[in-house]
Amino acid sequence: MECIDITSMSSRGQIVIPQRLREKLGFLEGEKFIVMGEEGTLILKRIEKPSKEDLIKKLDMITEKTRKKVEKSGIKESDISKIVHKTRGVRE
Repeated sequence: MECIDITSMSSRGQIVIPQRLREKLGFLEGEKFIVMGEEGTLILKRIEKPSKEDLIKKLDMITEKTRKKVEKSGIKESDISKIVHKTRGVRE
């Protein structure tokens, strides 16, 4: 069910999200929002933080892709030091 309410803006540009809407949508103090505006309309979109599990999955996926690229390129562990030194411009 749609929930509509009226609010106002303070002299400092602050707008209060009415309590009914905060509770219904599960908004908590300190949450971050993207604010978009066009032609007299503002849209707020909550920025959802990824879970720890989602971050771990993403890091695992990046690690696996990197491992496959390194294997495909033929780089060996013994080559890493040489590559780093060459990139930094350090002589061995």
